[in-house]
Amino acid sequence: MAYWSWDSSYDIGIEAIDNQHRKIVQYINELHEAFVLNDKSIVKNTLSHITDYIISHFSFEEELMREAQFPQFIRHKSIHDNFVSNIGRYKIAFNEGRDITGQLMAELQIWLTHHILHEDKAYKECVQKMLSDEDKKSNIFKKAFGSFTE
Repeated sequence: MAYWSWDSSYDIGIEAIDNQHRKIVQYINELHEAFVLNDKSIVKNTLSHITDYIISHFSFEEELMREAQFPQFIRHKSIHDNFVSNIGRYKIAFNEGRDITGQLMAELQIWLTHHILHEDKAYKECVQKMLSDEDKKSNIFKKAFGSFTE
């Protein structure tokens, strides 16, 4: 059984973002599996993958907000930057031999839930309006997905 199941209340209504959020939930569930199995190699691999994925997701999200001229972009980006730094501290702790898995899973779930429901839903309307312009939508997705692989 999965540690965390996606709930449609987390959808913000931008399919690419919702799919990326679901992928992050899958990584959290992989961390749970590693926690249950006490398998540090899975933790190491998943921690690496989730870190890379979150950075790519944030870049994509930020590009959408920038293109849509979301007025709170700088604040939102700052929240992203702080979170990436926090994940970096977990990586350091793990590399020092500390067991961070349970705490990391809980923090990721709490943070992601709050971030989606409060921070991401705040830009939803602005970005959806920008995406309704087919030319802008085409350009932004070509530009963003050129570097976003999943």
